[in-house]
Parts: sequence; structure tokens; C-alpha cells
Amino acid sequence: MTRGQFPRGEDMAARFAELVEQAKLADRLGFSSLTKGSHYSAHPYQDFQQFPFLARMSAEAPNLRLNFGIVLVPLHKPLDIAEQLATIDVMSGGRVIFGAGLGYRDIEFAGFGTEQAVRVKRFEENLTAIRRLWTEETVDMEGSHFTLRGASCPTKPLQKPHPPIWIGANADAAIRRAARLGECWYVNPHNRIDTIQRQTEVYRAALDKLGKPFPAEFPCRREVFVGATHEEAMRLARPHLEGKYDVYRSWGQDREMPKGDDLGGSFEDLARDRFLIGTADEVAEGMVRLLRSTGINHLIMSIQWAGMPQSMVLDTMHRLAVDVFPKVRQAA
Repeated sequence: MTRGQFPRGEDMAARFAELVEQAKLADRLGFSSLTKGSHYSAHPYQDFQQFPFLARMSAEAPNLRLNFGIVLVPLHKPLDIAEQLATIDVMSGGRVIFGAGLGYRDIEFAGFGTEQAVRVKRFEENLTAIRRLWTEETVDMEGSHFTLRGASCPTKPLQKPHPPIWIGANADAAIRRAARLGECWYVNPHNRIDTIQRQTEVYRAALDKLGKPFPAEFPCRREVFVGATHEEAMRLARPHLEGKYDVYRSWGQDREMPKGDDLGGSFEDLARDRFLIGTADEVAEGMVRLLRSTGINHLIMSIQWAGMPQSMVLDTMHRLAVDVFPKVRQAA
């Protein structure tokens, strides 16, 4: 996964070249997907926007699926998102994954002329409209913030009936909504693994109630770093992840966490049972534990954080491909 967030003052042209290098290496090493998240007004970070970034990377990394993970759906109009994603799906040969989420930052909602109080309604309306635009010739639909009158998405996605829709969710109620609206629940990177295990049962129960099967592809994002020793891995990752979560707490991410699972305390408390940081054996064991205890089988790995040298990112990518993935495949 490419986070693409960098400290103020960084040369963003140079950082972009590094991200291209990462994508090309991931393609050569056999990674399965490239993910770009989305935030607006991301102070104190500099960031690259998701749609142009992944459109460019579709050419740089021709074997990787393109995970728009996640699009902050309530901020947008459905006709725009439907046409953009359909275009990139065609341009990339059918490699788009549509990750959809609510968003949680007031500054983003205000900047797009809306508010959090209506985010769930807008989210559901937009998803319905996008699906219809992808699968119907013309669409008539009246939403709370849009009107479609004979509207069309003239270029349909290459994937049929449409790209997979992964629904990001933190709270139990949102997980039940993901079961109803999406191809799968896209598990967030912040919850502890014991929380994920409990919430997977919430998800299974919701699917059972809807008469839907458990998805063949069950994705999850995690913070991942591989070092020669556990101590080295923690030492190298700590300053970059500590800074990231300090910023995320200032943005209000901690207020979105499930009850009993918070982002406070020391770095050791934050990392414990949450991140996959350690030796190759430890990281492989963590991945296998996730698979066996939850069914998670598509791991989106955040391996680049603000301020991290490119050499550390590339080293972890090589360690994952050479020392971790074979162990996980063998265990699976």
C-alpha cells in the first residue's frame, strides 16, 4: 500500500519518483495490489490525491490491482465517481477495486459543503446511484444532494457487473451496513486483532441474516514493518508510526474506534496486537493468525509512513517478498 503522506517541506517531485519506484518494485516482486487512501486538507502532511495517482500507477505497475481504498463517498456526487472509476477500470484492463467509506473529519465535510450528520444517507444514496450508473443504460433517481434524469455512465467498467465494492467500517453498526451494501467488509488498520476477531462474528451474523455467503475475498489493512530483529524493527518503525498516530488522533480518528479499543497509551500499547512489526517469522506468524482466526486473505500493507527513508521501505518490501510471503503461503 502507498500512503503517500510526507512531512511539510519535502520535495514532492522527488517523493513521487520514490512512489513510482515502490510501485514498480511491488509489481516485479509479485505483490497483488496497490492501494491509495484519500484525505483532503491533510495538514500537517503533504499528500497525493488518489484518482490521478492510481491512474498514473496503472501504467507503471501493469500487474497490480488498483485499490481506491478508500473513496470518501459522502463528499462526492455519484455521477462523477462512477465515470472516473469506470474510465480507470477500462484504461487499466479491469483492475479497479472501489473501496468506499464514510469519512470522519469535519474539515473535509465542510470543505465539500456537507456535514457528518448526513454522511450515512449520502453514502447509501451514492452507492445505489453508482451501481445503477454502472449497470443501467440510463438512470432516473432523486437523491438528497443530486438529481439524475436520464443520466448515464457512457463508458461502463470493464469488470462485470462492476468493480468489487469494499466497504470500510469501524463500528459494529457500520459492519452490518457493509454486509448489506458491499461485496465485503474492508477491515480498517487501526482496530486490535482481538477486536477484529469479535467483529468478524458480527459480520458473519449479519451476512447470515441477509442470506449472503462469506466473501471469497476478505481484505484488511495493517501497518507492517520487517526488521532483522524484533527490537530493530520496533526502533526503526516507531518514530514514523508514532508521528502518524499523533496526527490521526488530532484529526479525530480515536473517536471513531469501537468501544474498548482506543489509540491512546504508549507506542508499545498502540502496537501490541495491532501492527505487524518484527522479524520475518513474527510478521508471517501474525499474517497466518489473521487468516486462521478471521478468514482475512487479502492483506493491504501500509509499509511507508511520513519521514521514512526510501531505503527502509524498499528493504521491507524485499523482506516481505523473500522471507515472509513464502512462509505465509506454506502455512495457508
